[in-house]
Amino acid sequence: MVKSVSVPVRTKLLTLFFSVALSIGISVSALFASTRPFVLIASYDGSIGPASCEWLVSAIRNAEQEGANALILQLDTPGGLLESTRLLVKEMLSSPCPIVVYVSPAGSRAASAGTFITLAAHVAAMAPGTRIGAAHPVELGKASEGDLRLKLENDTVAFIKSIAETRKRNSSWAEDSVRKSSSSTEGEALALGAIDCVAKDLDDLFKKIDGKAVTTAGGEKVLRTQDSERRYFPMSLRVKFFKTLTDPNIAYILLIVGMYGLLYEIISPGAIFPGVAGSICLLVGLYAMQTLPVNSAGVGLLILAVLLFVIESQVVSGLIGLGGLIALALGSLLLVPQEFPGFKIETSLVLSVSVLTGLFLFFAVAALLKVKQRKPVSGAEGMVGETAVAKTDLTPRGQVLYGGEIWNAQSEENVSQGEEVEIVRVENLKLFVKSRTPKSG
Repeated sequence: MVKSVSVPVRTKLLTLFFSVALSIGISVSALFASTRPFVLIASYDGSIGPASCEWLVSAIRNAEQEGANALILQLDTPGGLLESTRLLVKEMLSSPCPIVVYVSPAGSRAASAGTFITLAAHVAAMAPGTRIGAAHPVELGKASEGDLRLKLENDTVAFIKSIAETRKRNSSWAEDSVRKSSSSTEGEALALGAIDCVAKDLDDLFKKIDGKAVTTAGGEKVLRTQDSERRYFPMSLRVKFFKTLTDPNIAYILLIVGMYGLLYEIISPGAIFPGVAGSICLLVGLYAMQTLPVNSAGVGLLILAVLLFVIESQVVSGLIGLGGLIALALGSLLLVPQEFPGFKIETSLVLSVSVLTGLFLFFAVAALLKVKQRKPVSGAEGMVGETAVAKTDLTPRGQVLYGGEIWNAQSEENVSQGEEVEIVRVENLKLFVKSRTPKSG
């Protein structure tokens, strides 16, 4: 009896032991996983606008909430809106989580707005073959002159100098990047004290900044990146969509499609779909254009082109349409100033749009001229020359049958009932006719 009872007791004790051991192992593993340092990585290339600013701010806050050891922002930008940049920099300066801005890969740049963002980082790094600077402010669609230009420039200089001084970087270089549109390579920026290091890739960056102490809004932090887990912050579909829209070529296409949609609706009222689709494309295109340094002269020429096309549709001269085509091509080329190569609209795209517009105008003008030369087929003018049949004797007044309807008619000569007559003119719903049957002398 004793032996038969001891077996299940031993089994229960072993089961309990392994269960406790397994629970402890899981707890230790979970504890290790939760305390293991990690670095959050967010990569962005494109213009800085409301959507991208929102996503970058959410990356900073996510790094804070999840307790990341640092946030690495891989950046490649030609610039963007100053207001969006201010919001992002404000978030960076007040972040308790260390932020590392890494301008990469080779060929990337942190121009204009990117300069502010890079200087605002706790650690600023660049890859070989990258550049930074050219942060002179530009009012989109305007040419600031005199006191207004000086006011905008001074305010921007104060903004970038305060960032540089806060992060203990070269404020003189920062000022020159605004006032003189100075730009530097990664080697020059490092020598001038604008950035902290040059790293060929992420592995090299993690090695160089490991153990570096930085001062954040939450106090001094020591970066532990060498053995940290790497986590990537995904970009939402919404941000990807709006990021695509800020491509100058996409924004230009949307503007052109929008203008042509509204143009078609003006020429052919009641079509509805072209007007609705054109309005949507135009508004979305204008939203995208707010992140680009648009030239007001280019916008004016595009508007003039549309007006000339509308006039051409009414006058049909050919010369007015040609003037509109020239205005379209010049406006497209001038839309983005040459001093902003990062926002350039491809010349091949402008050429394609101009050629397609020219072909469309040619065939449209030819069709309109053909319609104008064609004999009217409806209304009073369309009835002239048509044949009717005398319903009664015309002596010289009576009635005729035309198009299944009975009309009052008058003839210059007497016409017998049943005789065919030709309609000469129509006045006040009365037909003036003449006999189609030759009269004997």
